Amino acid sequence: MNTPSRVAVTLSLTVLLGGGGYWAGTKNLGSVLGSNLAETALATPVAGRPAPTGAVIYYRHPDGLPQFSATPKTAEDGRPFVAVHASEDISFDDKAKAVAEAPQAEPEAAATKGKILYYRNPMGLPDTSKVPKKDSMGMDYIPVYEGEQSDASTVKVSLGKLQRTGVKTAVAEMASIGRKVRVPGTVALDERLVSIISMRTDSFLDDVADVTTGDHIGKGEKLFQFYSREIATAASEYAAGRDGSRGSNDAGSALRLKNLGVPQEVIDGIARTRQVPASMAYTAPRDGIVLERSAAAGMMAKPGDLLFRIADISNMWVIADVPEYDLASIRIGAKADVTVRSLPGRTFHGTVALLYPQVEMQTRTTKVRIEIPNPDGVLLANMYADVVIEAGPPTPVVAVPNSAVVDTGERQVVFLDKGDGKFEPKDVKLGVRGDDSTEVRQGVTAGDKIVVSANFLLDAESNLNSALSAMTEEAKP
Repeated sequence: MNTPSRVAVTLSLTVLLGGGGYWAGTKNLGSVLGSNLAETALATPVAGRPAPTGAVIYYRHPDGLPQFSATPKTAEDGRPFVAVHASEDISFDDKAKAVAEAPQAEPEAAATKGKILYYRNPMGLPDTSKVPKKDSMGMDYIPVYEGEQSDASTVKVSLGKLQRTGVKTAVAEMASIGRKVRVPGTVALDERLVSIISMRTDSFLDDVADVTTGDHIGKGEKLFQFYSREIATAASEYAAGRDGSRGSNDAGSALRLKNLGVPQEVIDGIARTRQVPASMAYTAPRDGIVLERSAAAGMMAKPGDLLFRIADISNMWVIADVPEYDLASIRIGAKADVTVRSLPGRTFHGTVALLYPQVEMQTRTTKVRIEIPNPDGVLLANMYADVVIEAGPPTPVVAVPNSAVVDTGERQVVFLDKGDGKFEPKDVKLGVRGDDSTEVRQGVTAGDKIVVSANFLLDAESNLNSALSAMTEEAKP
């Protein structure tokens, strides 16, 4: 074929194709053909590319136009929208893939955790549902599985929440509980160191010592001279016996003089000199302060008359008033520190010697006696004192920090750390409460790990779990 012939054939084909295309466009055959081709391309897997998987995310226009639907739909020409699966749309991230795979993993997870009993409010409100639902903020209710918790009151907290709430733990241990009981007291004389001076027979006093109430007197110093006819007679018999004329009656005469109250040094003087003095000296039996003087020169003293009262103040008592509720923690031998307002800067150390066996009706307190050395005599009777007593049992007991105990008034609770974020409330019986720790008599043993900080939050969560557990039967379908 020559060149003019080839040109003519080419022009004829161009005209024919152009006219056919115009006719097909007017008859909407292009869109139908394009749609069929697109559907064929989508439905036919491309070599090397896996078939679409996962849940249907949405439906798109069959011609690829920006038209989408969340449910199946048809286009204007009656053709259905094309389903787009989770694996097909590249705009979905790993979350979409997880959603696509969720229906397949859900049966296995549910089988592992057990049967779903109910759904609880995600914000911890006392609201449950038999079926899945959302709260007012669009949050999904949380499923509660059968057997998820062995104890309805047990609390499980995630690691992040533990850090945010500040939950801290400690170990219960054997320790001596110590605390200080602060009470008022009054300085008093030691009753055992008070002496009463009196005669055992009728006597006449003479030459009374120049001491008055409040004066200090030393042991052996003369208090007064006295004459007694009965004593003089017994002394004469004793002196005569010491001459050898009476022999065996010496011991009896000496005993009689002693029973009449004659001092031993006077008896020894009669035995040495074998002479009876016209009057005898009565000396002070101890060092001390003259509390009372009734003796006067020339007076006749009847048996039993109080002539002098002398107190040794080298050791004093402090009588403290301890409230009734603190008596259980006070023990004999406990250490006590005493301060007196009239002696600032000084602290006296003593020990608890006696708990008086009665409670004052008006004040509901019991008197406790504390013995304190007073070698320099600065403590005086009836001084007001501030007393601090070391209270608590001396033997080691199971002790926990004071902050570990949640006291509701009706019960006392300690939370045990079970590990993996699980905390179990434990009712306990308490003993002595110290300044830093509390005795636990029942419910906790030494070595248990307990919560000492933010446990009130765990208590609130535990109470919520118990309330939800009580509604489980009602919530079951």
